[in-house]
Amino acid sequence: MSARNARVALIGAPTDIGAGHRGASMGPEALRVAGIVQALRGRGLDVLDTGNLSGPLNPWLGPVDGYRHLEEVVAWNRATMDAVGAALASGRLPILLGGDHSLGLGSITAVARHCREQGRNLRVLWLDAHADFNTSELTPSGNVHGMPVACLCGIGPQALTHLSGQSPMLAPDQIRQIGVRSVDEGERRLVREVGLDIYDMRYIDEIGIRQVMTQALYGVDESTHLHVSFDVDFLDPSIAPGVGTTVPGGPNYREAQLVMEMIADTGRLGSLDIVELNPAFDLHNTTAQLAVDLVESLFGKSTLMR
Repeated sequence: MSARNARVALIGAPTDIGAGHRGASMGPEALRVAGIVQALRGRGLDVLDTGNLSGPLNPWLGPVDGYRHLEEVVAWNRATMDAVGAALASGRLPILLGGDHSLGLGSITAVARHCREQGRNLRVLWLDAHADFNTSELTPSGNVHGMPVACLCGIGPQALTHLSGQSPMLAPDQIRQIGVRSVDEGERRLVREVGLDIYDMRYIDEIGIRQVMTQALYGVDESTHLHVSFDVDFLDPSIAPGVGTTVPGGPNYREAQLVMEMIADTGRLGSLDIVELNPAFDLHNTTAQLAVDLVESLFGKSTLMR
């Protein structure tokens, strides 16, 4: 077991409120069916499954002032923020079972507040095919799951940027985005303006996943709280078809395992999101099983023989 805490809390957030496809609301149960509780207990962890949060239903409406379901997204993120904050306050490592990636806003807001209170440095690893740095002006869809990083950095509607009463929750230099390969043109310009640190797939292809992770984890030490926000579409769809926004050319199985193993090697993992798992697009729950396998590696499972 390689994390800062041997006591974890699973928090289900069954909603697709911020997504462009229905189905991510079934993600938490798919992860449970795939055996996430048993797998973590098998790693020696004390696992508390807190069940599922409740929130508004998905009205499945079009954008209003550039945002789809803003009021409902805020409600789900407040519930997530409160639950993750409560887990941290109780001394447990929170594992958010999503749900779409808009929930990363509430989760990381709680983690950032906790780190400020504890005097710890926060490093966020955003494993994703997308930069999620859109705004209402840049995206025609209005889907908030494409906006959480921008909101965390203070760019977006006040209801989301000030979720905890403070904005911005993160500085761009606290985030490392890994596996990105789909970015809108306007989003690309904004990312460059703010100086977000992105390790896209071309860079991974050029220097290799080991060197990328060495760079992304540089400076992580005993005072660091490491938060991993794992969007399942980070993985290549050939091994992980169960997502609503597949993008070809992602990390393969062994690359993904090395990412998780190198994070585990730091011993600094303090919180985790698992999001965008969509069983409606999956095949016999294989993507959920793969996600559980990778999460085990985050907590120390390894084939290391040397």
